[in-house]
Amino acid sequence: MTDSRVPYFHVDAFTTTPLKGNQAAVMMLEAWPDDATLQAIGAENLFAETAFLVPDDSGAADFELRWFTPTVEVAMCGHATLASGHVVLAQDPMRGRVTFATRKAGILEVVRDGARYVLSLPAVPTAPGAFDEAVPMLGASVPREVWQCDGYNIFIYGSADDVLALTPDFKALLAYGDAQFIATAQGAGHASGADVVSRVFVPGGGIDEDAATGSAHAALTPIWAAKLGRGEFFAHQASVRGADFACSLEAGRVLLGGSCVTMVEGLFRLP
Repeated sequence: MTDSRVPYFHVDAFTTTPLKGNQAAVMMLEAWPDDATLQAIGAENLFAETAFLVPDDSGAADFELRWFTPTVEVAMCGHATLASGHVVLAQDPMRGRVTFATRKAGILEVVRDGARYVLSLPAVPTAPGAFDEAVPMLGASVPREVWQCDGYNIFIYGSADDVLALTPDFKALLAYGDAQFIATAQGAGHASGADVVSRVFVPGGGIDEDAATGSAHAALTPIWAAKLGRGEFFAHQASVRGADFACSLEAGRVLLGGSCVTMVEGLFRLP
């Protein structure tokens, strides 16, 4: 692919406000370059994720989709999938849904829902566990519970203030690779008015603190739906940029409602 120019979009996801939510690059390709090129582009963009779309000729979905952080390819990314759905659906106002075939997360779908979108992800099942050595690496507060699944470590704290006060040791957390460290609590008293607040740290994936993490909410939603005693709730990711999610649980899927804002649209020249 010499001097090949492809459509490029810079999208802020899970927000209605420009310069908030989580940034994603969305690039629409005709065919897959080699993986080294994809990773180099992820490093060039320096967003939490760059999403790459290729038309799916198999008929399983509308597009194939892969995601790269600045340092690794990830198994599932929510905010860059929502951004990808926004890019595709914004180009055709009459279109109501788009599907994506992924390598490890199955078929994902983004559906238009009025002025926002709804992203369908597989629910991530977690179980009570322990991660005593990581607790001091997150900050001074001691969580009330720890829930875990491969790559997901969820620390439930007593209050939103406990979550906000955490000062993680990112260099220490690097030792655990690209695992997610998710701090969460009920949102009572938080300015967002959300039912649940969270922060997400993935230093081993090249992202010290993520701005908005759909995959983390695929793990958080089943836990909080059970704790709150209802299948729908609102969540706020209390990063510096901030992000908002409408979360629901349906037949083993997590549905995340959110909005997107396109910040940049242009052409990217592939090497």
